[in-house]
Amino acid sequence: MFPRTRSKEGSMSAESNKALVRRFFDEVCNGLKLEVADTLFARDHIYHDPIIKAEPGPEGVKRVVAPYHPAFSDVRWKIDDMVAGERGIVVTRWTGTGTHTDEVMGIGPTGKRVTVSGVWIHRIAGGKIVESWNLWDAMGMVRQLGAAPAAVQARA
Repeated sequence: MFPRTRSKEGSMSAESNKALVRRFFDEVCNGLKLEVADTLFARDHIYHDPIIKAEPGPEGVKRVVAPYHPAFSDVRWKIDDMVAGERGIVVTRWTGTGTHTDEVMGIGPTGKRVTVSGVWIHRIAGGKIVESWNLWDAMGMVRQLGAAPAAVQARA
C-alpha cells in the first residue's frame, strides 16, 4: 500500500514519529505557526488529497492549512486516535470544528458551526514527514454549510 524507499525510515521510534505528527497538528494546524512546517516536512514532501492539490514541500502544506483559519475563525483540529506502524507510518483520525466566517471552497460565510472528520496518514523518514494522505469528509462539510446539491441534502 505504501511505497518502500531507501531512506532511514526505521531511524525514529513509533513514539517519536507520533510526537512529530502531534506537533504538526498542535503547532501548524491549530497554532497557525506555518513556519514550523519548514522543520517538520521534507523539501520534497508529497501531499495526497482527493479534494485539494498542493505543491511539494512545506509550502504546499502551508497552503493547505492556512485558508481554514480565516474561513473558520475558531477552527480546531482534534486528534481522536493516533497509531504508529511500520515504515514510519503514522495514522491519525481527526475531527475538525469551526464556525464558518469567510469563504471556503467557493462558499461564502454562513455563520454555521461545522464538524468534519478525516484520517490523515503521514510517512516519516529521516526525521521528516515525507508523504501525507489526507482523506476527509468534504461533502459532509459542504452539506453542513447548506451548499450541497439538493439530491445530496435530501439524503442527509
